[in-house]
Amino acid sequence: MAVALLFLHSSTLITTLSIFITNFAPDMETDFEHPVYSKNVIEFVTVAKEFCAWLEKTPDFPRREFVDTGRKMLPLLYLKASVLPKTETMLKDDFLEKFVSEEEYQQIQNAILLKMGPYNDYLEVFTADMQRSVEPLTATISENLSDIYQDVKDFLMSYRTAVTEIMNDALTELVNNFEEYWGQRLVNVLRALHEVAFNGEDIDEENDEADPLEDKRNKEDWLISKMQKDWQNDHNGDNL
Repeated sequence: MAVALLFLHSSTLITTLSIFITNFAPDMETDFEHPVYSKNVIEFVTVAKEFCAWLEKTPDFPRREFVDTGRKMLPLLYLKASVLPKTETMLKDDFLEKFVSEEEYQQIQNAILLKMGPYNDYLEVFTADMQRSVEPLTATISENLSDIYQDVKDFLMSYRTAVTEIMNDALTELVNNFEEYWGQRLVNVLRALHEVAFNGEDIDEENDEADPLEDKRNKEDWLISKMQKDWQNDHNGDNL
């Protein structure tokens, strides 16, 4: 992981962005005093790019390396998100475009599911549903990481437009979602990855006994069959 890019001086990155705008959008009016060009935002962009690249290359990593990279990547992403400036929206009518499609989200989620295998599920503690449940609740590393990826990737794609108003509103949305949603999921996943890394087991993929995607499909097929059976029983009762 090229997380060392984070330590490039922010002025170098601002200069690079300035060159990009000059070459590809020479008529664009840009205020480099705006918070979206601040050191904290540019450092977050650097880490966010590495985070997205990590998940997009999930199949390329052995499980142990994937887990160890996540343990290092997630605290850095959390730290950089924590110091992002708060901004007010500048555009109207929810102008921001969403870039991560449902298909792309599913590809990321399935890749992580396959990579984590039997270690994908973990007990959840920090959720509002936990207060109303008498049974332990489970969450998945694959779903939570995919949720974080979706928000972060959408922000990056908006940021690369180099349009200050779009960058600003993307930043506003990102910070709000971090505080209300994916920040908690990030620390939950970090806890789960820590457990996988230090549980004393050999977590290599060749030790897995079953295909997690096949297990997922079997559960879905069972659920659909049960719903169909319940529906048939209900309607047969109506005909009596």
